[in-house]
Amino acid sequence: MCGFAGFLDLKHSTPDRAAVVRAMAATLVHRGPDDDGIWTDDAAGIALGFRRLAILDLSPQGHQPMVSHDGRYVISFNGEIYNHAAIKTRLLPPSASTPAIRWRGHSDTEILLEAVSAWGVEKAVAAFDGMFAFALWDRAERSLTLGRDRFGEKPLYWAEMGGTLLFGSELKALAAHPAWDGSLDHDAMALYMRLGWIPAPHTIHALARKLEPGTLLTVKDGRRWLSPYWSARGRAAAVENSFQGDAEEAADRLEQLLRASVALRMQADVPVGLFLSGGVDSSLTAALMRQLSAAPVHSFTIGFDQSSLDESPHARAVADHLGTVHTEVRISDAEALELVPRLPVLYDEPFADSAALPTALLAQVTRRSVTVALSGDGADELFGGYGIYRSIPRDWAALAGFPAGLRAVGAGAARLLAGPAEMLADMAAKLRKRRSHPGYRLGRTAEHLGAASLAELLGLHYSRWRGMPAPVPGARPAASRFSGPTPPVRDAALATMLLDAEAYLPDDLCVKTDRATMAASLEARLPFLDPAIAEFAWSLPTRLKIEGATGKAVLRRVLYRHVPRALVDRPKMGFEVPLRRWLTGRLRDWADDLLSEDRLRRQGLLDAALVARCWSEHRSGAKNWQTEIWHALMLQAWLEKMGR
Repeated sequence: MCGFAGFLDLKHSTPDRAAVVRAMAATLVHRGPDDDGIWTDDAAGIALGFRRLAILDLSPQGHQPMVSHDGRYVISFNGEIYNHAAIKTRLLPPSASTPAIRWRGHSDTEILLEAVSAWGVEKAVAAFDGMFAFALWDRAERSLTLGRDRFGEKPLYWAEMGGTLLFGSELKALAAHPAWDGSLDHDAMALYMRLGWIPAPHTIHALARKLEPGTLLTVKDGRRWLSPYWSARGRAAAVENSFQGDAEEAADRLEQLLRASVALRMQADVPVGLFLSGGVDSSLTAALMRQLSAAPVHSFTIGFDQSSLDESPHARAVADHLGTVHTEVRISDAEALELVPRLPVLYDEPFADSAALPTALLAQVTRRSVTVALSGDGADELFGGYGIYRSIPRDWAALAGFPAGLRAVGAGAARLLAGPAEMLADMAAKLRKRRSHPGYRLGRTAEHLGAASLAELLGLHYSRWRGMPAPVPGARPAASRFSGPTPPVRDAALATMLLDAEAYLPDDLCVKTDRATMAASLEARLPFLDPAIAEFAWSLPTRLKIEGATGKAVLRRVLYRHVPRALVDRPKMGFEVPLRRWLTGRLRDWADDLLSEDRLRRQGLLDAALVARCWSEHRSGAKNWQTEIWHALMLQAWLEKMGR
């Protein structure tokens, strides 16, 4: 787990390339505190920089940027190739007459390079089970390839500015190059205000992009092109409903796959632990780690003073049952709130998942004892853990049952009535403190009736500021997975899960986990995102994943073999913080400053009257706008950190 940055100077206009790329990489020291390196070729205009967090092969033989044995390829690589040992075996000479590779060490980076040398980039990445982002320079072809893993566990940003292609693990690395142009993308800002995250390929900056998961970007002779090498919806469509066994057979196969995945992700030359919430995903991971490890397994959780948000008693009960060495740290409001102003620095662009805060705190606690931590991210999206995998298909079926023309008429009528209804509510508000927003409700109804696909309906589920005037005036609709086609599978629940695996998982959950852990120089590994497990999940009929109102049924069936049901059968808890209490308490003065109407008007980015009114209503207790306000606050805090 590391960080890298670099550039390809197509016009040879960057002075002192070595110093520039070293400065770019230096912004990522938190991702790699153990070592650093650069590699440049002035004639080609390429520069690679690297920061290392040593996990496998702690010796200098794991140093990067690394050159392949034949001297053709140079790479800066962030992540882990978990099946590197199996790939190394495949690279053994086919006969005694074929010269063997003289391995320098046992790092997965070296094996990655030799796989590329032997098979080519596309065939090599197709063979990898891992989380990765890389920049690969081909000295023979004078071409640059940027690549990202299937689920977007590892980040990769790029931008073409002033004839120079910049790239790196975080936006702050790109911003250290003298060609950087940080102009804002108002359309992406509007998407952010709706979702709370910015979906790939967009970023908050107009000229910067995220490389999408499962994609290669190649640059050669001044041309660049994108090549998807893997597609979640493509693989799911190929295997949908292909599993023919019963529930017990499904559980047997899943346990076998999970055991193999956890074993691979426990490989390290440094201490390994896990995040334990006491829920289904982390408890099952802990149980398998305990069985696979000859040494004690270390588990970590944090607790909060508000009991409705505190998972620590459940985690402690599971830890006691499994016999893990458990660390539980209780976090006070004061300790948590100290981190809030730092969140924009951690995430580099506006990011409003409130679970970012406890995740960052948990990472700090965990890093005191281990360098690698396993996490349960991805299980819900693959195995139907959220209620929306029941409600969205049901709502879409009901909506699609009405003729499109009738829905259009209903949506139009709701929009016509929304303005007058809200005007009457405004007048009534002058006579009483508490007010409702019938116009906003009618606006939400119009949006709902106007949804043209299941994908759009799911996007509305994630959207905030619904039924209101646009919070970013003048912004145009920006494309996302929710505005594109619904995945081509027959089962609507599977289509909903796939959309989450393509959007919510990489652009929210993986961003949250990667930045929070890397800020603490901690590597997070996600066993559920093994490609074999994903394809198995997509092969299962929905009835084996969702039984009535219970999601992750097949996962639970495996878990109950290791942990008593009484310890884990409870309503799902999110990893949340008491936002409403904080916003009207300790964070009130900070929010008052960032959301003052005068400040918002001077900036000219948001609808100042709308945001200020929602903040006033929330502060007075008239209406709970906590999520909308948090989206606005995280944007404002980011703008302040950027000096805007």
